[in-house]
Amino acid sequence: MIYAKKPIAAILRCPRTVFTFKDIALLWRNPDQKAVIAGINYYVGTGQIHRIRRGIYAKDQNYDKTELACRIYTPAYVSFETVLARAGINFQYYGQIFIASYLAREIVVDDQVYQYRKLKNALLTDSTGVSNNNGIAIATPERAFLDTLYLNTDYHFDNLAPLDLDKVFEMLSLYDNKRMNRKVREFFNAGKDNR
Repeated sequence: MIYAKKPIAAILRCPRTVFTFKDIALLWRNPDQKAVIAGINYYVGTGQIHRIRRGIYAKDQNYDKTELACRIYTPAYVSFETVLARAGINFQYYGQIFIASYLAREIVVDDQVYQYRKLKNALLTDSTGVSNNNGIAIATPERAFLDTLYLNTDYHFDNLAPLDLDKVFEMLSLYDNKRMNRKVREFFNAGKDNR
């Protein structure tokens, strides 16, 4: 077993900022787990890569927090209030990042709160309304709206104007939920009456 130093350049060239142990092993094309661990420990010790938490590393401390949110637990994608606030649907600012995942959990990493909310597997693995760019999976505003309605029976949205109604009704069938169907129709019928 040879513990040769692995080229840090392979990590630095990659457009992503957050890497799992498996990602690094693939970048280095090394199936030897002990050699990869030794290489990672060397670069963490010399400060050339940053250990975020067990098995997850970053190029430096200025990593993309939404990218980390999608890497801690997979499959997962950024959704709920994080996307709704960015799209102007909710005006309330939330410091934490909300993520759809296979479990419900709150994690704090580097003073950032990550709030994981559980969705059923059929929804979580369906990529309709979820864009994936360089390892960062983020729901569209329409998908985040429906995810939020799915988990919350009574929720207030500040502004529904940014939503594309056609996309909302197209994705509504994914949830197979009568309460949601009724609630979505109520929201958009009320919006028509206010115009």
